[in-house]
Amino acid sequence: MGRIVAVNRYYWPDHSATSQLLTDLLEHLAAGGQDTLAITSRQRYDQPDAALAASDSHGGVAIRRLWSTRFGRTSMAGRAADYLSFYASALFTLLFTVRRGDTILALTDPPLLSVLAGAVAAVKRARLINWCQDLFPEIAERLDVPMVRGAVARALLSARNASFRAAHANVVLCDNMANHLLTQRVPAERTIIVHNWADSDIRPVSRETNPLRLEWELGDRFVIGYSGNLGRAHDHDALLDLMSRLRGHDDIAFLFIGGGAGLDRLKVMAAEVRLSNVQFRAYQPRERLSESLSVPDVHLVSLREEMEGLIMPSKIYGILAAGRPTLFLGSAGGSIQRIVDSFGAGVPAMGTDTASAAAWIVANKGDRALLAKMGGGARRAYETEFNRAISLGQFERVFSPSVMSLPA
Repeated sequence: MGRIVAVNRYYWPDHSATSQLLTDLLEHLAAGGQDTLAITSRQRYDQPDAALAASDSHGGVAIRRLWSTRFGRTSMAGRAADYLSFYASALFTLLFTVRRGDTILALTDPPLLSVLAGAVAAVKRARLINWCQDLFPEIAERLDVPMVRGAVARALLSARNASFRAAHANVVLCDNMANHLLTQRVPAERTIIVHNWADSDIRPVSRETNPLRLEWELGDRFVIGYSGNLGRAHDHDALLDLMSRLRGHDDIAFLFIGGGAGLDRLKVMAAEVRLSNVQFRAYQPRERLSESLSVPDVHLVSLREEMEGLIMPSKIYGILAAGRPTLFLGSAGGSIQRIVDSFGAGVPAMGTDTASAAAWIVANKGDRALLAKMGGGARRAYETEFNRAISLGQFERVFSPSVMSLPA
């Protein structure tokens, strides 16, 4: 097999989820002797005006960072400009970089990279593997994004589906996502489920020995945490309603660690209704993830019900690794809830019923034995099914001769 040429808007040293996942994968493949190249932007997820070096290498992986506009995520127009300029740079670079026999690994930031990568793969007689972190344009339609409607949405969907059908493989994150692609007539034999993963160094840290509980002045309060990005696909209203229902419980604290436009909005919403039982913290460095993920007594994971099968919140894997219970606000039949239920790794299905969720918290916040049992189920899930070693091993099979020999 020739080189693996991966394309995604973010890569090392960026800390965003897709950046860390792709870095882990390419460095793993490089350690096994595979020739790898990452094509990415010069931006960081939370620092669009960053100017990372145009050429670099790390962990045995060659890195080529492309020019693009750097407006960031503050407006739809600026984001669109960033997308379009990256598409143009990526198309030019792939056309002059990819050789016959190479494999293009296309992620989904920006959306529809599979269409661009598929066209290059056809021209250069290369293979295409799509790694689907989410599914566009369905997400945009359901979020009512302007201009991604009607005939435009149908045209984008048709182009996306054609690129998936022509790919050698499409890697998806859960069974609901695989089932959705079946409804789009993407062949089942070209769809492979590989879960995302958390940093392998994440370990549970006890309440008593966790320095962040002291630094953040949480004392002995029952901490309900949310860690990671909070975007439009997550249910801000449900989170705010849960926080409001637990107003006045001085022994309960909400802790949000991360970023995203949704988190900024939630800060404003919490201030407007004068919630005092909440604090916000920035993303934590990888070396402190064990501590930060272990601070909450229970973690919130939120996903709007109409997004089920289009997005798989990857924060679940860090929660499992840290051995903490999950309270999921989303579809009761969703992939997150099935993991929780299968391993006893959190709260029984609540759907989006925040009244029941609040009642469960009040009733069980002092039950340390129950919380420890759920945390043990979470860590068991991580160790047996949802860790980096298992997922990287599955990716090795994705790049195996049996998959690579499939006709395009």
